[in-house]
Amino acid sequence: MSLDNRPTYSGGCQCGAVRFRVEGALGDASVCHCRMCQKAFGAFYAPLVSVRGARLEWTRGRMSTFRSSNHVKRGFCNKCGTPLAFTAPDGTALAIGAFDHPEEIVPSIQWGTEAKLPYVDAIGSLPQEETMADLGEAPYLADLVSYQHPDHDTETWPPKKEASK
Repeated sequence: MSLDNRPTYSGGCQCGAVRFRVEGALGDASVCHCRMCQKAFGAFYAPLVSVRGARLEWTRGRMSTFRSSNHVKRGFCNKCGTPLAFTAPDGTALAIGAFDHPEEIVPSIQWGTEAKLPYVDAIGSLPQEETMADLGEAPYLADLVSYQHPDHDTETWPPKKEASK
């Protein structure tokens, strides 16, 4: 919470070049299955949350945009490609997965269901494994080092390398 007891949220792209902060209540969270959203996210659907009634501030870097239609611009990081925003005449929505705590944002409606892929509803019934369960098939996981920005604001990014001794 901020000093005036308004909820605050932060997030950004995978590489850390673009970061945002939202102060105030989030609007509706949704999943959009339309073909434009599928392509924009490179995924089965786009999970988005409206920030229409809140204060959105870009705290690091600037996102790039692609005009995907006559009414919509899609925001993304031009360094790592992370989808970040959907801006239409009625406001902006942010990618739920770009928030530092996406588990706090629960979609309440699905849009664009005319393009919903036929197997999406069955995904939850597929067998489930943790990442490291694939170590036998993907031994590179044993010494994997992530260069992804952490899920919290940082003073600078990437971290400064320690001077050689």
